[in-house]
Amino acid sequence: MALTLVIGNKNYSSWSLRPWLAMSMAGIAFDELRIPLDQPDTKANILRHSPTGKVPCLIDAGAEGRLTVWDSLAICEYANEAYAAGRMWPAERQVRARARSAAAEMHAGFAALRTHMSMDIRARKFERGEAAQARQDVAADIARIRALWGEALAASNGPFLFGDFSIADAFFAPVLMRFVTYGVELVPALAAYRDRIVGLEPMQQWIAAATAEVEDLGEH
Repeated sequence: MALTLVIGNKNYSSWSLRPWLAMSMAGIAFDELRIPLDQPDTKANILRHSPTGKVPCLIDAGAEGRLTVWDSLAICEYANEAYAAGRMWPAERQVRARARSAAAEMHAGFAALRTHMSMDIRARKFERGEAAQARQDVAADIARIRALWGEALAASNGPFLFGDFSIADAFFAPVLMRFVTYGVELVPALAAYRDRIVGLEPMQQWIAAATAEVEDLGEH
C-alpha cells in the first residue's frame, strides 16, 4: 500500500487520532504503524520514519517517489489534496474558511486543557476532571470549545460541525474523548454531537484498539 501512517498509542496519542480518523472517514486506504510511546527505544524507532522524532507522520511511497509528511494538520491537508479530491473540507468557501479556522485553533491552542486533561480513552477520571475544571484556565478553554461547537452546529444544522464530516471534526475528536474521560458536562445539542462522533465506525474501531492496548503510561 502506498500510504503508511505512523502513530503512537491509541489510548494516549491525541495527535495520532486526528489524521487517522480524518483519513478513515474519507475512505483513504493506508497501512498503520504503531510505535508505543514513552519506551526506551521510542525516539529512535520514530526517527526511522519522521525527522522530528514525533508522531504522527505519513509516508507516501507512491509513484512520485517517497514522501514523508509530519504534523497532523499537514498530513490531513496532503491527504485531502492527493487522495480525497478536496472533500475533507467543506465545499463552500466561507464555510471552509471557518472550518479551517476551527481546526487551526484546536491545533495551536487550548494548552491548559491539554495539560490538565490529557487523553486517556480507557480511563474515567471524574474527580480529576472536577479539579481541572475548577482551574480558571481550563474552564476558559472548555467554555471556548463549547461556544465554538455551539456556533458551528447552529450555523450548519449538523450533523457535524460544518455540515458533513470534515478535518475540523477530526481535530476535535480527542477533545470529545477527554470530555468523556473527565466527565465534562455538555448541553443536549453538544452531547448529541459528542455521541455522534464517538459512534462513528472508525472511532469505535480506534476506541476498541485503545482499550485493548497493554501499555500503561500512567499520568502523563
